[in-house]
This record gives sequence, C-alpha cells and structure tokens, in this order.
Amino acid sequence: MPYTTDAERWQAVQQRDTRAVGAFWYAVKSTGIYCRPGCPARLPARHNVVFHATPEAAELAGYRACLRCHPKAPAARHTTAVVRACRLIERADTAPALSELADAVGLSRSHFHRVFKAETGVTPHQYAVACRAARVRNALRDSANVTTAIHDSGFSSSGRFYAASTALLGMTPHAFRAGGTGETIRFGVGACALGAILVAATARGVCALWLGDDPDALVRELQDRFCSAHLVGGDPEFEHWMALAVASVESPCMGQDLPLDVRGTAFQQRTWQTLRTIPFGATASYAEVAARLGMPRATRAVANACGANPVAVVIPCHRVVRRDGAPGGYRWGVARKQALLAREQPADDSAELPQHLDRTSS
Repeated sequence: MPYTTDAERWQAVQQRDTRAVGAFWYAVKSTGIYCRPGCPARLPARHNVVFHATPEAAELAGYRACLRCHPKAPAARHTTAVVRACRLIERADTAPALSELADAVGLSRSHFHRVFKAETGVTPHQYAVACRAARVRNALRDSANVTTAIHDSGFSSSGRFYAASTALLGMTPHAFRAGGTGETIRFGVGACALGAILVAATARGVCALWLGDDPDALVRELQDRFCSAHLVGGDPEFEHWMALAVASVESPCMGQDLPLDVRGTAFQQRTWQTLRTIPFGATASYAEVAARLGMPRATRAVANACGANPVAVVIPCHRVVRRDGAPGGYRWGVARKQALLAREQPADDSAELPQHLDRTSS
C-alpha cells in the first residue's frame, strides 16, 4: 500500500501496521507527541491525529518524539532489509528488478525504494550501477586482458561490456587499464593563512584544492591519487589559478567562479552541489543538508560526502556543522574549519586564528 491518502494512513495506524514504518509519521494534538506507525501506545481519537512526511516536519509543527516507539531512530527491520538487498545486488550478475528486491525483503516496491534511499543515500538502481562499476574496475585491473575482463565481470557480450564500461569509467576499457594515462594535471603548492595549500587542475577545471601542514606531503598525496597522469608543476600560466585559490581561502566568497572538475558518486555530486548553495556567513547542519536533498535520514551519508570533498572552501563543506552548532569533523582539520567559519563572520565578531596555523600568505 502506498499510504498516499489520510484514510490509508489512519487505517495503518489503527492496525499498527509496521509495513508503514518510514512511509509517514503521525502526531497527536491532545498529547503533543508524534509516533511512527505501529507504535504500541494507546490508539488516539481520529480527530486528534495529523500526519507528517518526516520527523522533522512533525517537530517543526511543535510535536515531540514518542518515548515508546522512538520515531526518529532507524527501524532495525528496515536496516536488515536494506543490508539483505545490498548483498543481493552485489552477488547478482545483472541488476535485480526493483520488484524482485522488494519481494525478497518483504516490502512493497514504493516503500522499499523509499527505505533503501533513506538508509543508503542512493536508489537501488544507483547502488547497482556503483556495484557494476566496481566489478568492471576490478576485472580490468585483475584480468590478463580485456577479453578475460568481459567474462570476469559477468557480461554476456563484448558489445554490452564496452557500452557499459565506457559509461561507468568515463573512458574506454583500454585507457582504464593504462591507468588513465594521457591526462595532464597542472598543480602548484604555496602558503596561505591556513598553512600549506595545493591546487591541481585538469583542462576542465580544478580537481583538487587541499590544505595541510606539509607541502611535500600534499604533493605525495597528489602523486598517489593521480599516479598515471602527467603532472606538471611550476607552470607560470597556472599562477593565476593559484592566486584565485589562495584568495578563496583568505576570503571564501571569492572562489565561486573557479571552474571545477570533481568526480564522485551520484550522491556525492548532489551533496556537493547543495553545499555550494549555503550562503557565505551561514551554516547548515548535516541533518538540514540531508533534508534539502530530500533524504532526511541520510545524515551519515552527507557527512561522508563532506569528508570526500576534494575541493576545500570552493565546495564549502566547512559550513556544515552539527545540530548543536559544534563544528564536527573536517578533512583538513577542525582548527581550519573553525578559522574559516570565523573569517565569514562580521569583522568585529571574528575569532583569532589558531596559533599553530601559519599566517603567511603566498
């Protein structure tokens, strides 16, 4: 049942139907409490019940969480169902149909799709595509040749393999086996108010903007990440890009015009795009970003996407904080995150930079 009408939702509440968990939440006006379907509490009168799409919506309306059914906690049954579905996808030679996965875990198609996306941050189809991409990459790395990789990755024909692998890898299978050889990446290393800074770019745009304490360590990380690319340092024409990157650290509102060439999963790309909509001087919690993505339970996935951000400041993951206002984690160090946030506050309210950070500027 899709639970698209209040009549269907009320029927599920009356029957304490646990299949509706995650489809909606209901609030009781007489008690000021909201619950998940299936809550063992005493059944309320219908005229006191209102329905909400998310726990956050119920709380915004002034209701507090039930202490019996804990409506904000992930349902253990759903977590188990999603884990089982992931294993089925990973083991399958071809991506299982949505209805096949839903039947296997005992949920309706629409409810399963909603639960899977809420738990993982991606749809079952996107997860299947990622699994196939990993299978293709592993087969090309481990197989003696492309023909063997076709068999090892479970494709029934070479035509299907080449069509899928090129789309998944962003290059031909032969180019991937060569380690992406042929890509030219220009880079530069300098100093900024937050320590060492490394900027790297392809012909399409900036692919890395990293902060750290040791310039040599940043260069080694770049070499490890792009081990087969042609790295070009000390390019005079690249100084303009370096200047813009350093300026974006000094004044984070200045780096928004830098072209980017960042690659990640579909969910990471969506998250990074959403982060760029957080205004200068403002912050958002991980939960708020997840809600903006339409996946209020994907808070952990949002945090992971922030941690995978390859372009500091320009993709402003430093503006994402915990619900209580604490800074939370930061790929380049919490002290740098605090310093960036302080720089975005009014001048008379700015905090001093941590003493251990280098104040020199290139």
